[in-house]
Amino acid sequence: MSLIKQLWLAIVLVTVLSLGGSFVVSTLSARHYLQQELAVKNMDNAASLALSLSQMPKDPVTVELQVAAQFDTGHYRAIRLTGPGGETIVERSFDDPQTEAPAWFVQLVPIETQPGVAQVQDGWKQFGTLSVESHSRYAYASLWQATRQLLWWFVGGGLLTGLIGTLALKFITRPLDRMVEQAEAIGGRRFITTPEPRTREFRSVVRAMNTLSGRIRTMLAEESQRLEALRRQTQHDELTGLFNRNQFFRQLDAALAREDASADGGLLMVRIGDLVELNQRLGRIEVDRMLKTLAEALQGFVASRPGWDCGRLNATDFAVLAPGELDPATAAEALAARLEEALAPVCEAHRLDLAATAYSPGESRSQLLTRLDGTLAAAEQHREGGVLVAAAADSDAAHYSAGEWRGFLERALAAGDVRLARFPVVDGKDGVLHHEAPVRLLLDGDWQNAGRFMPWASRLGMMAAIDTAVVRAALATLETEPATTLAINLSVEALRDPAFRDTLYQALEAAPDCARRLWIEVPEHGALKHQVEFRALCLALRPLGCRIGLKHAGPAFSRIAELHDLGLDYIKVSAAFIRDIDSSPGNVAFLRGLCTIAHSIGLLTIAEGVSTAAEQAALPDLGLDGMTGPAISATRPGARQTASPSDGEAECTR
Repeated sequence: MSLIKQLWLAIVLVTVLSLGGSFVVSTLSARHYLQQELAVKNMDNAASLALSLSQMPKDPVTVELQVAAQFDTGHYRAIRLTGPGGETIVERSFDDPQTEAPAWFVQLVPIETQPGVAQVQDGWKQFGTLSVESHSRYAYASLWQATRQLLWWFVGGGLLTGLIGTLALKFITRPLDRMVEQAEAIGGRRFITTPEPRTREFRSVVRAMNTLSGRIRTMLAEESQRLEALRRQTQHDELTGLFNRNQFFRQLDAALAREDASADGGLLMVRIGDLVELNQRLGRIEVDRMLKTLAEALQGFVASRPGWDCGRLNATDFAVLAPGELDPATAAEALAARLEEALAPVCEAHRLDLAATAYSPGESRSQLLTRLDGTLAAAEQHREGGVLVAAAADSDAAHYSAGEWRGFLERALAAGDVRLARFPVVDGKDGVLHHEAPVRLLLDGDWQNAGRFMPWASRLGMMAAIDTAVVRAALATLETEPATTLAINLSVEALRDPAFRDTLYQALEAAPDCARRLWIEVPEHGALKHQVEFRALCLALRPLGCRIGLKHAGPAFSRIAELHDLGLDYIKVSAAFIRDIDSSPGNVAFLRGLCTIAHSIGLLTIAEGVSTAAEQAALPDLGLDGMTGPAISATRPGARQTASPSDGEAECTR
C-alpha cells in the first residue's frame, strides 16, 4: 500500500474516532442541557398557568378554555388538571411522534424530561393539581441539526487535512521517488547519482547509494585502466606503442571476415630502407627516436579515421589497416607526405618505401600479404623511395558503378528481396543464446552477402533504409517463430538518424512480444563516438524489453565506464582478440580481465569469430558466456546463410 493510501486511511480512522468521541460528548452534553431547559420551562409554565387558573372563576368552561388557550399557544405534549381526588378535570395532549430527527437517532439519544407540577387554589381551598409537559420533538430537531453540523465539519476537516497531508507527503517524499529511480537504475546496471535531499533521513540513504555508485564507477575506471595497461603490454610494440605483429594480423583477419560498411578496405605498408646503415651512422638512440617519431606520425594519421589501425610487423616494416578505404593509393600518398614531414627534423638522410593494396571481404591474409610484399619489393627498386599500389584481387563489386549499385539496392528494398541469415550464438553448455541474423539482398538475380553491398550502401547513404528493412524482416521472423530469438546489427549511420530511431521504436512498440526476443547490437566505436544518440536509443528501447549490446568490443573497452548508466546487456568481443586464443597468453589475460569487469556490472560476454575447435575449447575457462563463428556454425546444422558462401566468408555479422 502506498504512503498516500496509508495517510488517507490514517486520516479516515482518526476522523471517525474523533467524530465518535465528539458525538458522544457533545450529544450527551446537549441532551443534558435540553432536558434541564425543558424541565425549567415545564415548571415555569405550570406555575404561570396555575396562578392564572387560581384567579379565575372555577366553572368547567372557563377552566377548559384557559387550559386550551395555553396549550394552543405553546409546544406542549400534555397539560392535565386533576382534582384533589385524582380525577381528571381537564386534559390536552399531542402525541405526534414525527420529528426532523430520524427514528434511529431518537432511539439512540432519548430525551427524558420531568413535567412541571403546580397547585391551583380556589380561595383557601385546593382546586386541583396542574401538570405541564413540553413536547421534545423540537429538542430532537435541535440536537439532530447540531449533530449533522458536527459531522459535516469533521468530514470537511478530514478532507482538508487529507489534501494538505497528501501535498505535504508528496513534497516530503519527492526525494524518495528519486531514490527509487536510483535503486531501479542500479538494479538495471545503471550506476547513476542523485542530488542529496534536505530531509536528514533521506539524505543519509541517498548519500550511501551515491557512494555505492561512485565506488562502482571508480572500480570500473581503475580496473579498465589496469586492463588497458595489460592490453598494451601484450599487444603493442614496446618501443613504438603500435600493435605488434601478432595482434596486427589478428586485426587484419577480423577485418577480412567482416560484413559491414567497412568490409572493403585497404592495407598500407611502410618500410624503412637501409635501417642497418642508419644504426651504424646515427647510433641506436637516434634511430629509436626516429622510429618513435614515425610511430607517432602513424598514430596521428589513423586517429582521425575511425576503425583504422597501425602496427609494427618487424624492425623495418610498419602497416596501416584502413577498413572502408576504397582508394588506398590516395591514402598512401597522404601517409607518405605526413611521414616525410614528421621525419625531416629528426633524420634528413632516410628512405621510406610505401606500398598499398585494396582488399575485399573473404580474401585470405596470405593472399593479401603476398600481393603487398611483391609491390613493396618493387618499390624498393626505386632507390629514392616512393609509393606503389598493388592491383586488388578481382571483385564483382568493382564491375558496377555507383549508379548501378544504387539501382540494385533500391530495387531490392522496394521488392522486399531481403532475407536474414542465421548463425547460432551458443553458451558454455552448448545451448543457444540467440541467432545472429546478418542481412542478405537479392541483387541482379543473386543473393548477396552483406560484405558485398554494405560498403556501397554506406557510401550511397542507404544504411538506414537497409537497417529498417532488417528490423521489419526480424520482427516478421519472430512473429512466425515464437521460440526464436534473433540478434540484429545497427549501423552507425542508422544510429545517428533520428527518423530511423523513431521508426525502430514504433515497430518494436507495436510488437511487444517480439521485442522481448530481439537483441540489438551497435559497434563499440560507434556507440562511444556518438554517445548522445546511443544514449537516446537505449533509453527509448529499454522499456520495450529488447536487449542492447556492443559488437566488435575490446579495442576501446577501457572507456566502458562512459556507458555504465545505460544498462547494457552484453558485449561481443572482437574476433581480433579471439584469434589463436589457445596459444596467446597475452590475450588470455586480457580476456579474463575483460570478463571479470563485464560480469561485475552484469554484462554477458560473447566471443566473435571463433574459427577453430581449439579456440572454442579455451574460451569457457576465461569467463566467456557465449561464442559464435565458423567453428560454432560448423557443428550446428541449424545455421543458415541464405546465400552461397564465397571467398571463404566467415560468419561474423555486420
